[in-house]
Amino acid sequence: MAKRLPVVLSKTVNKLGEKGEVVEVAPGYARNYLIPQGIGVYATPGLLRQVEQRKEKEQQRLIAEKQEAESRKTALQTINNFIVRKQVGEGDAIFGTVTTQDVAEIVKQSTGLEIDRRVITIPDISKTGRYQAEIKLHSEVTAKIEIQVAPL
Repeated sequence: MAKRLPVVLSKTVNKLGEKGEVVEVAPGYARNYLIPQGIGVYATPGLLRQVEQRKEKEQQRLIAEKQEAESRKTALQTINNFIVRKQVGEGDAIFGTVTTQDVAEIVKQSTGLEIDRRVITIPDISKTGRYQAEIKLHSEVTAKIEIQVAPL
């Protein structure tokens, strides 16, 4: 059985690996396809060090991103009482509905934090009262806030 060669990919290859990843492939595949096409380069010790440094920087960036999301979560939960004002009819029923855009605007007014409306999850709101909303700040960080719907 032939020895496998480590190759650093220059481009993402389907079913093989992502750009910058070190993969082990058959010598013929590396020599006849990956290297000539510019899809990969032979993994030298210097190149492997560069790959490790890039991975370490990416790891640090992900940790900083998560910490920033945690701080935004605590900022949202310290305020936690967001009031949305809507026009009200009979029986405390509101005209229209409370949308994620409304929630995003209220959060921005109250805290100054810019939050994308697509990461906000709210229940169906058709009457005045208190409701729970979830804001997904990071893949591992979700903030739960309380929204109060009140008449104008």
